[in-house]
Amino acid sequence: MDKQWYVVTTYVGHEDKVKEKLEARKESMEMQDNIFRVIIPETTEVEIKDGVKKEKKKKMFSGYVLIEMVMSDEAWYAVRNTPGVTGFIGSSGKGAKPTPLLPQEIDRILVNMGISRVDIEAELKVGDRVNVIDGPFKGMTGVIDTIDVENNKLNVLIDLFGQETPVEVELFQVSKA
Repeated sequence: MDKQWYVVTTYVGHEDKVKEKLEARKESMEMQDNIFRVIIPETTEVEIKDGVKKEKKKKMFSGYVLIEMVMSDEAWYAVRNTPGVTGFIGSSGKGAKPTPLLPQEIDRILVNMGISRVDIEAELKVGDRVNVIDGPFKGMTGVIDTIDVENNKLNVLIDLFGQETPVEVELFQVSKA
């Protein structure tokens, strides 16, 4: 099964505690193969008070935490029964597992935070094959030539008119082949 992104609901103001508890449970219950990243959607706002510039983190969605996971029975149970978690978005209740976010939905949120759905360090390396899933080269397959971690971009060598051509793509525009 593939890992996907889900939205977990929490008590408003408890997002940080829930993230902490989910990270701890991931380790204590040995769920590293099922639960990957836990993210609180936040943006950084610059505020100027009395001539002093301050950066302030602001939650994009109060009461929500994003979790990247493989939806197994064990992982679902571990997350659902974490203190502070009130449920999943996209679950009808009655034991029904939730539906994951669509790639374009999670991309929009993560790009606003300056991160990517793909965990570059863990998932991609030079020489890997990727499918371009968005943009002018959508539907093409290529090989990663270089990775720009700081800017979430890749140089991918794709076959254009019988010639290997380097193209720059945003990280959210590719999926691993």
